[in-house]
Amino acid sequence: MVFSDRKEAGRRLAEKLLKFKNQNPLVLGIPRGGVVVAGEVASALEAPLDVIIPRKIGAPFNEELAVGAVAPDGTVLYDENALRCLGLDEKMLQKQISRALDEIKRRLRLYRGDEEPLACKGRTVIVVDDGIATGFTVQAALRSLRRQAPARLVLAVPVAPREGAARLKPVVDEFVCLLIPEVFYAVGQFYENFRQTADEEVISILAYNRERRETK
Repeated sequence: MVFSDRKEAGRRLAEKLLKFKNQNPLVLGIPRGGVVVAGEVASALEAPLDVIIPRKIGAPFNEELAVGAVAPDGTVLYDENALRCLGLDEKMLQKQISRALDEIKRRLRLYRGDEEPLACKGRTVIVVDDGIATGFTVQAALRSLRRQAPARLVLAVPVAPREGAARLKPVVDEFVCLLIPEVFYAVGQFYENFRQTADEEVISILAYNRERRETK
């Protein structure tokens, strides 16, 4: 199975999520590419759309080497094996966490403007991305959302590797994935068009969803 692009993947994913249409759903896309997928899901479910932005925490000596992840509310998930192997502890990562939170805040302002985040409490919250590799970063977002007391927490993605799926299934009430391949190298291998999504496209998708809700 190969998806032509993120919009097609979103439409196919939405078909598996229609059962939540009458359960007061809230769709949260992970920027940037995940918002394109989430936009199609939100339209099919006639649901409000917002974003959730987790960020990886890089090692002090190499920002590209992920040793943890942080969610917008400050929920932190550490890769304990990586910390142990690198001789790091949580206190040594405070600057990296602070920088990651600053970037999350910057991007939330960019995408939402003056809009307040949509409340999760008591709703069926559906977190959507364009695919999962390790699943470590999204796990921080899911832990954060669980603290907001949703009625049901769902993770929905077009594709994920077996290891990532196994890691995430226990964290949510339901895991919806169209494709869990035997051989997985990268999310992009399952898309014909996996071009980078621009910030402007994310802003446009969120604005379109907001306009639809306001005109109802």
